[in-house]
Formats: sequence, C-alpha cells, structure tokens
Amino acid sequence: MSDTAEAKANPMETQSALPPEETERLTTEIIAGLKTVFDPEIPADIYELGLIYKVEIKDDRSVDVQMTLTTPNCPAAGELPTMVENAVASVPGVGVVDVKVVWEPAWTPERMSDEARLVLNMW
Repeated sequence: MSDTAEAKANPMETQSALPPEETERLTTEIIAGLKTVFDPEIPADIYELGLIYKVEIKDDRSVDVQMTLTTPNCPAAGELPTMVENAVASVPGVGVVDVKVVWEPAWTPERMSDEARLVLNMW
C-alpha cells in the first residue's frame, strides 16, 4: 500500500503502552475533535479532506500530528495548525500536542473521503 493510500485509509498510529481501551477512546475522540476543524474556504472538515497524514499517540499521552494543506499558499496556513492543536488538546487525557505541517506527499483531491466528495459535489 502506498504512503498516500495508507494515510488515507488510517492516519492513526500508536506506539503507546496505554491500555488498548484507552488508546481506542483517545483515537475515537481525537478523530471527533479533528472533524470539528474546517478549512475556512472549504465546507468540509480537515479529516475528511485528507489533510491529516498521521496522528501518533505516545506512552506519555503526548500526540504528534502530521498534516498538510491543500496548497502551500493556503490563506488558512497560519491558523489551521493551531486549530488542529487545540482540537486534539481538548480531548480529555491528551498531553502535549505537536502539530507539524508537511508537504510530502503533496495533497491531492484523491485523499478526500467519500463524505467530503459528497459535501463538495466532486463525484
């Protein structure tokens, strides 16, 4: 599976020694938090848009997030990473959140979920 397909299929990772039920709860709540973050110019959340490449929950409950933007010139480039950090940090039990914007692989519309395609009428 390519990195793009793998990230689209499941960007959540854990190298945590936390109990599986706690990891599952954190994963579910982090995804729910990410789905509250919208690109101000696109009426779909960043998770469904495929902008989240990786979320890693660590033993100390810190969370590393790798995300991208639809374009390097995205007008929301300054605010979206902070919005992502705040959304993940708001999950009970999450420690320090580190969000990194990455450009490889480049985002393409193929990364979008069917839900995002439906919202954006991109069939």
